[in-house]
Order: sequence, then structure tokens, then C-alpha cells
Amino acid sequence: MENKLKVMNRLIKFFVKRIPRPTLIRFSFFFVALVRPFYCGRKVECPICGKHFRSFLPYGNRGCSNRLCPGCLSLERHRLIWLYLKNFTGFFNYSMKVLHIAPEQPFIIRFRKCKNLNYQTADLLSPIADMHFDIMKIPLDDNVYDVILCNHVLEHVEDDITAMKELYRVMKPGGWAILQVPLNTQQKFTYEDKNITNPKEREKAFGQYDHVRLYGLDYFQRLKSAGFEVEIFDICKHLNSEQIARYRLNTSEQLYIARKQNKSTSV
Repeated sequence: MENKLKVMNRLIKFFVKRIPRPTLIRFSFFFVALVRPFYCGRKVECPICGKHFRSFLPYGNRGCSNRLCPGCLSLERHRLIWLYLKNFTGFFNYSMKVLHIAPEQPFIIRFRKCKNLNYQTADLLSPIADMHFDIMKIPLDDNVYDVILCNHVLEHVEDDITAMKELYRVMKPGGWAILQVPLNTQQKFTYEDKNITNPKEREKAFGQYDHVRLYGLDYFQRLKSAGFEVEIFDICKHLNSEQIARYRLNTSEQLYIARKQNKSTSV
């Protein structure tokens, strides 16, 4: 079984690296249904779908091992966000209007079933989104949404500050957002160079062929410059090391909770 698992991991890494993201989205659930039997076990657990496996699937541009849940397709950041929403907010209890940019598959089905949520999704290209637009020019009214989820999107956007200001504009006073990005904690300032346009050079400079910057520790300040108040949620302060290992969370990733002032609201 171990040899079969190694072969399966190599195949998954090959396909993830070479198949365009929209195609992966369309066929991902069919694909994981085929490979899931190879990952039966109880070593890791996904808090989103509640299933156990001997390991998670490899994922990412470099095909890193033990990341993607074979049950619901969650990654480390999705499991982190789920734990925060479930245990530290009223997301699943209070009536909320939610905008989900680049909706992730582990969430979209579950959020649509929540009767307390008025849930809308948007993306530039994704085939599973309700609306399609550029977040630098959001064609929606001001002060509409209680919650905005926009994760691992801003690193793809040409002018991220403009996009942040647009997200701030459509958020209700008192609303909040989770705005995750890949972030280098060893880097003080965000690195971007508009002259780097070649996919291979972008991968070398920013970590992925379609990224246009690599965020540093000044990401907090960039959010504040768009008008947000920002608080940082550190999962290491709320879960023990055994839970973090079982859920396969990335301890270096913190949640950036961005809020719009003026009205108190339950979170």
C-alpha cells in the first residue's frame, strides 16, 4: 500500500502542476473520489468534513505532501478559517449577508446550506461563482455585506490597494472580512516588480507563476491604508500542538481579520 501511495502522490503532483485551475475545479471531486481509497486511515482529520485519513493529498505548485483533504478538498488555510468561523464567531448563527470572492470548494456547498446566510460568490473566471467581475472595479453598491471572504486572491491582482478599497466600500459599517494572502514572515516589506511578467520569472520571484507580488510583514499596514482596522488571530494560542498536527494546520499562518468601523456587530 505504501508503494501505491507514493505512486499516487507522484501522479497527483504531476496533474496539479500542469492542469489549469478552472479545469481542476471542474473535475476535482470526480478525481478525488477515485484516489480516496488509497488514503484510508485515521492519522489526520479534516474539521470541515469530519473525515479521517492516513494522510492528506499533495498539493501546490511544488506538489508539497499532506495538504489537500480527499474528502472536501480543504487546504491548511481552509481548515484554519473554518475553525475560526465555527468556534470564534457567530457566522453560523446570526443572519449575515456574505460575499465570497474566489469561492473555495470546501466552503461553497456548506455555506449555501446555511439558512442564516444570504450567501453570494464572485470571481473573475471561476466556473462555480455566481458573479464574475474584477475586484479592482466591483459593480456592487456601497455598504452591502456583513462579511467578506477573499482568500489568496490579492497576490494575483495588479493593484491590490485599489481592490482592498473596493472590498472596504461594499462592506457594511461594522462588517468584517478574512483576507488571507501568501506571506513571507521573514520579509519585512512586500516585494513586487511590474517588470516581471514571464511566468517562470514570477514563480521564481513571487512563489507562483500567476502571482504579481510576495507579501511581507507590512501586509497589516496595507490593509490599514485601505481603511480597515485589523486584528490578527493566532491559532497557536487556541489549539494545542496535537490538534494542530492532526488538522495539518500551518502554524506560521495567522488570520487577518479586517473590520470596517462605525457600528458594533456580533461576530
